[in-house]
Amino acid sequence: MLAIALLVFREVLEAALIIGVVGAATRGVAGRGRWLLAGMAAGLLGALGVAWGAGAIAAAFSGSGQELFNAGVLLAAVAMIGWHVAWMSVHGRDLAQRMRAVGHSVHAGSRPLYLLAVVVALAVLREGSEVALFLYGMAAGGAHGLATGVLLGVAGGTALGLALYAGLLRIPLKRFFALTNGLLILLAAGLAASAARYLAQADLLGTGGGTLWDSSWLLSDGSLLGHTLHVLVGYEARPTAMMLVFYAGTVTLLVVAARVVARRQRQAA
Repeated sequence: MLAIALLVFREVLEAALIIGVVGAATRGVAGRGRWLLAGMAAGLLGALGVAWGAGAIAAAFSGSGQELFNAGVLLAAVAMIGWHVAWMSVHGRDLAQRMRAVGHSVHAGSRPLYLLAVVVALAVLREGSEVALFLYGMAAGGAHGLATGVLLGVAGGTALGLALYAGLLRIPLKRFFALTNGLLILLAAGLAASAARYLAQADLLGTGGGTLWDSSWLLSDGSLLGHTLHVLVGYEARPTAMMLVFYAGTVTLLVVAARVVARRQRQAA
């Protein structure tokens, strides 16, 4: 039961942290709550579909089906977060000014709100599918205490995700959008690096020369702090060269794109 609770806790925490950062980054956007909930519902439905077809997915692509599924979802999430970063680099200051001036939610275009639902749905879908396949294997092996373990894991992961969200909301508005945009960039970079790892596991991508370093003696990936940093900033105790390339490339691309979009917006104004 404890092993099940820990696994579910880690997966729920990862989804909750992503939802918390994305939700905080869109603080004050009118209607964002509905889209966040819609994304979570869509992700849960997708995860239930994965659970229903768990046997077929686990055996797909000669055993690499879950790795390919994870990589595809991660790269799609990187694209959605990148679009959101570019949008916020233009509209973030305007949102802050409106919130400060009128003291209520702003009216924003519907386009970024659709992306909110997509990012959240992808996060919930990926983590939920991993839980579904894990529980499928545990049930097939005759494990007991599945329901209790799932409940404990969901409760713990959700509680920590809400704590992070509450902390982000305490940040002063003048620093808020810059910080959350930075968090989103690091979040996307970490997702891209994880996608590189899954593609390597599926033998579709090389590692670029193997492991670069091993800092697990200082901070293990399996620890609570290590896993939290993995979700938020892409921390890896034993990264490969290819993972570092994906990480650095994503950071560079999103920073440059945000600056270019912001500069063009200023010139157009």
